[in-house]
Amino acid sequence: MPVAGRGTRLFPLTRSQPKEMLPLGRRPTIEYVVDELAAAGIKRVIFVTSAGKRSIEEHLDSKKAAFGRGIRFGYTRQAEPRGLGHAVLCTQAFVGREPLVVALGDCVLGRRGRSDILSRMLACFEKERPSAVIAFEEVPRDHVERYGIAAPRQDGDVFDLADLVEKPRRDQAPSSLAVAARYVFAPEILDALESTEPDHSGEIQLTDAVRRLIRDGRKVMGVRLAPGEPRYDVGSFEGYFRAFVDLALEDEEHGSELRDHLERRRERRDR
Repeated sequence: MPVAGRGTRLFPLTRSQPKEMLPLGRRPTIEYVVDELAAAGIKRVIFVTSAGKRSIEEHLDSKKAAFGRGIRFGYTRQAEPRGLGHAVLCTQAFVGREPLVVALGDCVLGRRGRSDILSRMLACFEKERPSAVIAFEEVPRDHVERYGIAAPRQDGDVFDLADLVEKPRRDQAPSSLAVAARYVFAPEILDALESTEPDHSGEIQLTDAVRRLIRDGRKVMGVRLAPGEPRYDVGSFEGYFRAFVDLALEDEEHGSELRDHLERRRERRDR
């Protein structure tokens, strides 16, 4: 789980705390992601951290945590910001030649923070034995320039990828399917990353390594999020505010009170 980003788009909120520890409702963001991994049967999680992220380790202390039961946690450092691909490479000594899941620690999937997308991706990986399975969500056409976008070979909830295009122009996007922060990889992704040149900013991009797999004739597959299954990106204020409100509204104890409060505000505004 890469959690090394500085969260600069959320300054000053993240000057002294990781964005992955920001609360969503009554729980920090990281708990939702760890619980998703646990529900999918993951038993070991390696966090790729950086300076200022110690509170994540403290929060996940096994003596205190009441979530993610059965998972063993490990930590390694990404000393400098060199991209998501480089963060994945930082885990090579721990992963060895085993398959691996990559789950971004600042993205929560599903209503009430619950999603079975990773379980469906792992089932696809076990059945089809591809080099990679990637989660995708349908986004508005005018948002495609923000994401990696799939070029699917066929329609359906599960599909083969002909290409993966990073932040295409709207008129050049092969689809409206955007990468949704979850990946399952065979070990050859590490070989592809080692052969991937840094981009103009000096970062090793995971998308570039996935494209290398496709160009080399490896099977790469996509799995769609279910209709109405949200993805909450806590990396910006827009995404964080939306995530906090939605997950707070779904709180079993206080959600109805918050919903009434918001309705009263709306009524006062409309008068």
